Amino acid sequence: MSNLAESVRAARRAQGTTLRALAAEIGVSPATMSGIENGKVAITPARLAELAQALDTSPDALRSPAPPPPAQPPPDWRSFGPLEIDAVLAAAVRLVVRQGYAATTMREIAQEAGLSVAGLYHHYPRKHDLLAAAMELTMKELHERVGAARQEGETPAERFALMVEALALFHVHRPDLAFIGASEMRSFEEPEATQIREQRNDLQHRIDTEALAAIDDGTFAAAEPLPALRAISTMCTSLPQWFRPDGSLTPDEIAREFARLALAMLGDTRAR
Repeated sequence: MSNLAESVRAARRAQGTTLRALAAEIGVSPATMSGIENGKVAITPARLAELAQALDTSPDALRSPAPPPPAQPPPDWRSFGPLEIDAVLAAAVRLVVRQGYAATTMREIAQEAGLSVAGLYHHYPRKHDLLAAAMELTMKELHERVGAARQEGETPAERFALMVEALALFHVHRPDLAFIGASEMRSFEEPEATQIREQRNDLQHRIDTEALAAIDDGTFAAAEPLPALRAISTMCTSLPQWFRPDGSLTPDEIAREFARLALAMLGDTRAR
């Protein structure tokens, strides 16, 4: 991917604009906009000027973006505060969890958010934009938390266990976002559907990599690890369907127990 393509994507995300909304703003298809951001479609000077205007910046700023901020320490992946999202997206998430994406209308979302329908369309031109925004938020937080958990481990087995713990914690503390991610993949349109699948596959690959490394170094003894790895992920993603905060186990306890189960499923030789 070119630096210019990366700059366009970063500017869009900083502005809080969806890929589909930016595509509509400059008069191209979402697939073309995705190609622009992935460096597969050339950005002509005229197209760059259109993008700059739509993103409220200048062509020069997109060509030479400001340097990234200093690296921040990894987030505390075990700590979960209130979800900081705008009122419209929060309203959409509540309704989709309650009655499903297909049954939820833009009018209902506007009423839930205390806006007029016209006011809602100003923020999100299409209902699908809300679904895409919810999933983008989900995948961003998941990757950050699982990545931070991985950094704490010194061996592949330790990293694997911590990543499973982080995955479980997210699905306990963010049940609405997790539920939408598990139940509404069929509702996504392109190019967002492909982007989400790639992000999910990347996350699974990162977890698989640590497990396979632990097999290579003799810590795990599973002869067929892939079925167990898929079962572990499914075990975590099912948490929003049954976990209750007033149950017998706290979120931290259930996450640690899931990590223990994951180690056992892969034949952790240290437990012998």
